[in-house]
Amino acid sequence: MGEAVSLAPYGYAGAAIGIGLAVLGAGLGIGRLAAASAEAIARQPAAAAQITSATNLPLFLLEGATIIAEVFCLLIVLMT
Repeated sequence: MGEAVSLAPYGYAGAAIGIGLAVLGAGLGIGRLAAASAEAIARQPAAAAQITSATNLPLFLLEGATIIAEVFCLLIVLMT
């Protein structure tokens, strides 16, 4: 009949692309959020503590989503 084809290289390529996109997206998101926060603090120095505290939650959520995406991609590599 036919020979068995290994799909492992596709899993590795997909995981590499997934990790790259996750890290790239997180980096861009964190950069934009930090830039907006710095600009807001420059405009309203008295509200720096409130702006910083309002910025922390989205940053932590973005980091958590990125770490989860990296773990899923690494699981794809380890399972193939």
